[in-house]
Amino acid sequence: MAKNEIAENSARGRFITFEGGEGSGKSTQIRLLAERLDAEKLRVVVTREPGGSPGAEIIRHLVLSGMGKLLGPEAETMLFAAARDDHVQTVIAPALAQGMWVLCDRFADSTRAYQGKVGQVDTRLLDGLERVTIGDLKPDLTVILDLPVETGIMRAAARRGADAPDRFESEQVDFHQKLCDAYREIALNEPQRCMLIDAAGTPEEVAEKVWAAVQGRLLPLHSNEASPA
Repeated sequence: MAKNEIAENSARGRFITFEGGEGSGKSTQIRLLAERLDAEKLRVVVTREPGGSPGAEIIRHLVLSGMGKLLGPEAETMLFAAARDDHVQTVIAPALAQGMWVLCDRFADSTRAYQGKVGQVDTRLLDGLERVTIGDLKPDLTVILDLPVETGIMRAAARRGADAPDRFESEQVDFHQKLCDAYREIALNEPQRCMLIDAAGTPEEVAEKVWAAVQGRLLPLHSNEASPA
């Protein structure tokens, strides 16, 4: 089934993406949401970008090692696009076609924020790559976890421990502030799809806000589609 056909299929699963700066708690919130959806007897797939599929994981290693940065912002953007195309074709689209709920740690908004707003990659290139890699396959809900930059950097460092920072964790504070501003702009421009959530509280407090967003925007739709005609 083609990506566009899946996007138009009313019986498909739901696609929720999580976005935010470094240390914003995306993986924790995805895990907590997956547990709640599982309790609702919904089939859930948890995945991530860059990566999520065998081919994309190879590109993930290349990008996070810093090799993509050496090639320049446009080439790095195309690496992300290649990883996304493989991820969509082999994991996301098939899962949605089977009625599963897909929870993805980062998606196209990350490219818009990191490479577009911060890296200054031409929006025409970003638009063209999106048409090729995802078509009409847009998230049903994008949760953007908003956190003060200094707090996020400290959280990322604590999570990392003695390991070396990756390609993006090693950037300066100014980079992370621009990233934070870019995500806020995305949320402002697409309020129907995006939910900006304050991530400064405890994981449990943030999880309640995420669950409220899912309940309000997606679970009623799911219930209506599941009901007999």
